[in-house]
Amino acid sequence: MNWQTAIEQSIRTTKANIARFGDSFPLVSEGGSNYRLENHTSWTEGFWTGILWLTYEYNKDSGIREAAVKSVDTFKRRLEKNQELDHHDIGFLYSLSAKAQWILEKDENARALALQAADVLMKRWRPDSQLIQAWGPEGDPDNGGRIIIDCLMNLPLLYWATEQTGNPIYAERARIHAEKSRRFLVRGDDSSYHTFYFDQKTGDSLRGGTHQGFRDGSTWTRGQAWGIYGFALAYRYFRDPVYLETSRRLARYFIDHLPEDRVAYWDFDVPQEAGTPRDSSASAIAACGILELAEHLPPGDPDREFLLRSVTDQLESLTNNYFTAGDATEEGFLRHGSYSVRGGASPDDFVIWGDYFYLEALLRLHQGTPGYWYERG
Repeated sequence: MNWQTAIEQSIRTTKANIARFGDSFPLVSEGGSNYRLENHTSWTEGFWTGILWLTYEYNKDSGIREAAVKSVDTFKRRLEKNQELDHHDIGFLYSLSAKAQWILEKDENARALALQAADVLMKRWRPDSQLIQAWGPEGDPDNGGRIIIDCLMNLPLLYWATEQTGNPIYAERARIHAEKSRRFLVRGDDSSYHTFYFDQKTGDSLRGGTHQGFRDGSTWTRGQAWGIYGFALAYRYFRDPVYLETSRRLARYFIDHLPEDRVAYWDFDVPQEAGTPRDSSASAIAACGILELAEHLPPGDPDREFLLRSVTDQLESLTNNYFTAGDATEEGFLRHGSYSVRGGASPDDFVIWGDYFYLEALLRLHQGTPGYWYERG
């Protein structure tokens, strides 16, 4: 497979989208070829900015850089206004925007913005239950003691903040949360819960559940993918082998439960039949996570070749069967992503995070370029 061709085709779409999107941010499509646009009202804006930085890093196009820098400026205004930041997805927003600019350009203003964002995320810490609350205000009766597996991808902003400032509190709290996620979100058969509930006052575990999955005890594929990548990144920072093993367990489960064409349905427990929605974004995220995982395995590890082969299989299928290949009439990269099948929101559409992780996976394979979850070198 010629990954470079797919990268160039993705960049063709990105360049067209810069003109189409203007100052707005793509979220999902809704049954057509065009993205629904938002303006800092969602958890997803960072993925578009991340695509711009990945593209600029690849081709050093000054016009792409200008769009990326302009985009980061809007994240500064969002933080100053405290606009739609009362949730845990601060890492998704600011790791791929401000932190990305710092990693690539060592821009001090971008570094300062990313550190301010880390402080915003720290406000989600709940000392009584020892967790980072996903959604809702403190004390919320439904969500006050709730964690979700997605948060593992927000934690790298806190790991990085400790590296930058020397203040251990960011990473200490992130590690407590990662450990709680490992103990309660990962099940004994290596599948995962989407969410878990704890008593807000005592921290006692209550029950696993879902918000996006087929049912409480099923395995939402995008959540499993977040876990693969999130625990591999936890290992990168802490070098605790338990995180590497957890990522490996989740990865093997994901791979072992893929259908014949190697692209995930939206939940592993739904009937895998014609008409059941896929989630191409889950496979793109898993591919990135497995590549991160494999990077930490020694060459002789018995799983390493199996894992890398699975990434190639998944990316080849995504590219051959789901990719828009620079089609001028389509604004997304990957068809057949699902936002919330359970909630009836864009169950079979473009989703901007799927596009971001697809491009990140291509660049990892083509030239070893990772995303913006950690410092380089």
